[in-house]
Amino acid sequence: MQQQDNKHRTRVIAGDDWWRGAVIYQIYPRSFADSNGDGVGDLKGITARLKHVASLGVDGIWLSPFFTSPMKDFGYDVADFCGVDPIFGSLEDFDELLETAHRLGLKVIIDQVYSHTSDQHAWFQASREGRDSDKADWYIWADARPDGTPPSNWQSVFMGPAWTFDSRRGQYYLHNFLSSQPDLNVHNPAVQKALLDTARFWLDRGVDGFRLDAVNFYMHDPEFRDNPALAGAKGHKPFDLQDHLYNQSHPDIPKFLERIRGLLDEYPESFAVAEVGGERALEEMQLYTEGGKRLQTAYSFEFLEADTLSAAVIRDAVAAWPQAAGTGWPSFTFSNHDRPRAVTRWARSESEELDPRFAIFLNTLLCSLRGSICLYQGEEVGLPQGRVPFERLVDPEAIANWPDTLGRDGTRTPIPWLKGVPHAGFSEAEPWLPVDERHHDFAIDAQEKDPKSPLHALRDFLAFRHKELALVKGSISFLDTAEPVLAFVREHEGRKLLCVFNLGTEAAEWAEGNGMLLYSVNEAEPGKALPPISGYIAAL
Repeated sequence: MQQQDNKHRTRVIAGDDWWRGAVIYQIYPRSFADSNGDGVGDLKGITARLKHVASLGVDGIWLSPFFTSPMKDFGYDVADFCGVDPIFGSLEDFDELLETAHRLGLKVIIDQVYSHTSDQHAWFQASREGRDSDKADWYIWADARPDGTPPSNWQSVFMGPAWTFDSRRGQYYLHNFLSSQPDLNVHNPAVQKALLDTARFWLDRGVDGFRLDAVNFYMHDPEFRDNPALAGAKGHKPFDLQDHLYNQSHPDIPKFLERIRGLLDEYPESFAVAEVGGERALEEMQLYTEGGKRLQTAYSFEFLEADTLSAAVIRDAVAAWPQAAGTGWPSFTFSNHDRPRAVTRWARSESEELDPRFAIFLNTLLCSLRGSICLYQGEEVGLPQGRVPFERLVDPEAIANWPDTLGRDGTRTPIPWLKGVPHAGFSEAEPWLPVDERHHDFAIDAQEKDPKSPLHALRDFLAFRHKELALVKGSISFLDTAEPVLAFVREHEGRKLLCVFNLGTEAAEWAEGNGMLLYSVNEAEPGKALPPISGYIAAL
């Protein structure tokens, strides 16, 4: 790793487009830091560790749900959109976190889950009471077919039909996820107003924006038409075998997103990033961000679901976002709370999975791409996927789909703060998920002492990146390279940077690189063979 002097502009996090090219650090509250010794991370624990996050050089944090919830899906089943679950603390604790983050120069965005609620939410409790309730049509209710079967063939993401019969209403209700997560009827203007009021509550409190969960699940086909089979479907989960034409992705979704954007525009410097998955993710991400009146940015699962790392995977994902005026801005992440960690998913051997050079390489590559970047907690130290035995699994999807789906618990294990102490310093009590013994070697305190660690490498690169607006906001153009070499040029206001990476496990020849070396990863430099998992950035 090598950084040379650079005298170009320094990035300033200010203005309505601060998010464009920003690096956001995702915090999964249950697993970040436990302040009260109950084995579950909390808001006070996050606040106490924010100096670590700020020291990385990131621009902000994204907090996964901390709202009131029965925790059947660990917070993505919200029972009160404006309340903090006691397991995480209180609204006052959140205010302290927000104030501390802002004092440290960190923006704060929070999850918003508008496609569904918990079945414990007061709205659903009122809706299920009967068809005359004032919230009778706040959720998706439908009569059974004449033979008593569900209204359509729609399947839930978490296995089984997406319909559950409720004896109080004498009808089925829709749930694209767990049966305890009934879908909101976002077609209903009253529901839209209630959700916008929720957003305003948090914006008034001072948050800087939202990560919007499962945006293409916001609206369904009111006629409940059956989904057709998906040609060439992979996997054997019933959900994966259908072409999801009707249970999601309704054409009225952009109209609601324009209402969200209208609200955000009332709060200077706020923004929203959409999560969009599925077969039409790219098309929908662009639809949901186009024209300047919808959401500012979106991300999907191109990298999160890629089983192998290749130059083609990177090129295809980035090049799919046109750089013309009126097109939305992309966001990219290699890991998150829903998919196995990238160092494990893309490693070609266990030794590479645990190799700090591989983690350094991946972080540098990700943060060199055109787009806003999300780093998941633990990526700064190269944390591999946690090993969680079946008897300790808590994720309902993993349990239902064992052994095919192992990802969510293994990527949510506690952050190791201290090497060699019980539970790696995350908590004084047994954590809600076990700490993988291998993770002690990745502890943050140990990496602080090692100048060659992924932790120091990330800080070093982000400091370099902030001085290079070409890496933050610039255009991108890919050069013609053969696997495993990836090369592209980032350009902004006449400043051109050549970025070259060898994604392979063997040295690679690429003699076209010229220019002045600015940054090197794993000893790569222009004019020489590229070492394995290495790269460099040069000024042209």
